[in-house]
Amino acid sequence: ARIDGRTVGIVGNNPMTLAGCLDISSSTKGARFVRFCNAFNIPLVTFVDVPGFLPGTGQEHGGIIRQGAKLLFAYAEATVPKITVICRKAYGGAYDVMASKHLKADTNYAWPGAEVAVMGAKGAAEIIFRGKDIEENTKDYVTRFANPMVAAQRGFIDDIIDPATTRKVICRDLDMLENKKVASIKRRNSNIPL
Repeated sequence: ARIDGRTVGIVGNNPMTLAGCLDISSSTKGARFVRFCNAFNIPLVTFVDVPGFLPGTGQEHGGIIRQGAKLLFAYAEATVPKITVICRKAYGGAYDVMASKHLKADTNYAWPGAEVAVMGAKGAAEIIFRGKDIEENTKDYVTRFANPMVAAQRGFIDDIIDPATTRKVICRDLDMLENKKVASIKRRNSNIPL
């Protein structure tokens, strides 16, 4: 894609397919694309709406952990500018894999309605409060833990932005990161999870 005349690689979750979950094929495809962009110095813009990794024995037997690790490794190793926007859900390990601040993303933003948490509010409330007053406790959980303000206070996101200003913010960050240089450690090759 092109943003403000610059070529960028766009990575995003599609909530219309598997509810946006990361599965084996999407993790492999994403890792290959991130490594391609890094090889040709193409900045990465990631739009996150991920409820987690796809559960199931088929995924487990197929190696979802290993395949998810490839995506995590690709983002961690990428030295190009990395801009992340959390649009809706960002849960658990799948959120970490999708260019989170933990993987040295340069800038991370969230829309006001985004949820950044270990798991979904309803599931967490059912576990924490053992099935008592689920609706009330779910609202309390969202207020206390699963909103972008809490993530911003902990340093997981840089700012909460209005969806209408997303393009302008990305353009500004691409300008800022245009001459990004990363000091690299001399080594023969990296140890990608195969």
